Amino acid sequence: MGHLWTLITHLHTVAGPVTMLLYPLYASIVAIESTSSLDDEQWLAYWILYSFLTLVEKLFQPILDWIPIWYDVKLIVVAWLVLPQFRGATFIYETYVREKIIKRFGESQQHYNSPDHGKAKKKSIHFMTPNKEEDEAY
Repeated sequence: MGHLWTLITHLHTVAGPVTMLLYPLYASIVAIESTSSLDDEQWLAYWILYSFLTLVEKLFQPILDWIPIWYDVKLIVVAWLVLPQFRGATFIYETYVREKIIKRFGESQQHYNSPDHGKAKKKSIHFMTPNKEEDEAY
């Protein structure tokens, strides 16, 4: 029983870095090389959310040290964000993050003037989209 418990402990220790970093790094490289934009959205959303989770974890580390199952909870949440069956990162980004950004900064006016308005989501947001008039002024 001792060897089995040691193996389970080592697998648990390795599961975090593999789930949180190695697989997402590999999948991000594959997404860059593919022609589909769905996987790009998934992995960009994942890295945004993972960075935010890491920042919150660093800020609240003294409190989280008192929660013995924190690492397990984080591993489950990150697995939900990462696994392609769930597409959790895309769901969180589209449901919560994107709406907050649009409310804060507004959508690009190009979105409302485009002929396909209402048919497809425009991924550009005004504060990220360069304006031609501004580019010519410089």
